[in-house]
Amino acid sequence: MRVGIVGGNGKTGRAVATALVERGAEAVPLGRAEWSGLVAALGGCDAAYVVAPNFHPDEPAYVAHALTAGHEAGVQRIVYHSVAAPYLPEMAHHLGKAEGERLVRISGLDWTILQPGVYLQNFALTGRAPATIRVPYDVHARFGFLDLADLGRAAATVLLDDGHVGATYELASRSATVAELAEEAGTTAERVEAGDVPEGLRAMFAYYDRHGLPAGTITMRALLGRL
Repeated sequence: MRVGIVGGNGKTGRAVATALVERGAEAVPLGRAEWSGLVAALGGCDAAYVVAPNFHPDEPAYVAHALTAGHEAGVQRIVYHSVAAPYLPEMAHHLGKAEGERLVRISGLDWTILQPGVYLQNFALTGRAPATIRVPYDVHARFGFLDLADLGRAAATVLLDDGHVGATYELASRSATVAELAEEAGTTAERVEAGDVPEGLRAMFAYYDRHGLPAGTITMRALLGRL
């Protein structure tokens, strides 16, 4: 199978491409250079994985363009990279993904939606851990954390295997707090002020501070055969 990865040059796209190649599929990362010619770039692809840049200012328009290009290129299968808990009015970028999900569901293509949690790799805990992990929210707030390699394998599973059309999967590798991650890495965690950051990030940190972002782990384990 040939799979176009729309927005495929970042860490998410690389993880998906690696897992696809491991399964014997052909991965075609498509970045900004291919955006205006996306129909041609998706030519010959059986499926597409659609991931938007973080905090895209108009994710529904991005998704709509990818879906239209997929239709015109003859792509049969779409997997959309959304987010855990997409309908959160406090966070505009989550709402953009909620609308993206709606567009995918009514696209007329065979679709699957993945709702990933926060990447474990955001905390750089492999190798030499920092003396203190500093985050602008409660270090004891609970999250569904997702390993990038697990995301890639889950994406490859739903792209290549039967039985996932019409499914929406929340994905997390583990449930934990930043304080727990820090303790496991032999370091400490500390809450700090956000400082001068864009309003979207400030809203996200404020939500995390109050509620975290929990996500279940059973779906991931089931997809990867770990139950």
